[in-house]
Amino acid sequence: MTQTILLTDLVVQTLDLSPAIAVIEPLLESGDLLEKEATLAFKIDVTRDPMDPRELSEIPEVRLWFIRLDSHYPWLPLVLDWEAGELGRYAAMLVPHQFSPTEGVRYNPEALEIFVMQKIFAISQWLNQQGHTSRTKLKFMTQMLGYEIDDGLFDLLRA
Repeated sequence: MTQTILLTDLVVQTLDLSPAIAVIEPLLESGDLLEKEATLAFKIDVTRDPMDPRELSEIPEVRLWFIRLDSHYPWLPLVLDWEAGELGRYAAMLVPHQFSPTEGVRYNPEALEIFVMQKIFAISQWLNQQGHTSRTKLKFMTQMLGYEIDDGLFDLLRA
């Protein structure tokens, strides 16, 4: 079941995380976030000039909100609705990229690699704290971002 987090002009302008916290915290407390495979999505409803050609991930205020959210919940990419494209959009909010109408998002390769490794470290630690030892979903997440992670890395992280 996908839960949606609504971002409005006021939420973005004030860097207000309360809409995300209101959705995420009850799922964490109930255990539904990992146990029942709940997923999260974002509805970004911000006022834009119709002539503004930028994608949402190219608007500094929107990106800054996501940077703040990511610092609060660094494991969040694991529970996004990947099938709806939320993982790619989330990564675009945090990783330098270029947008092409024909090729879509093209991430800076080095920045994406740093992002993926940081997420592996943060999410592995969070999963351990939650008592989850399986890394299957984390490995699948990295594959969706174009990286194949060897099990040896996870063994290092458990040591």
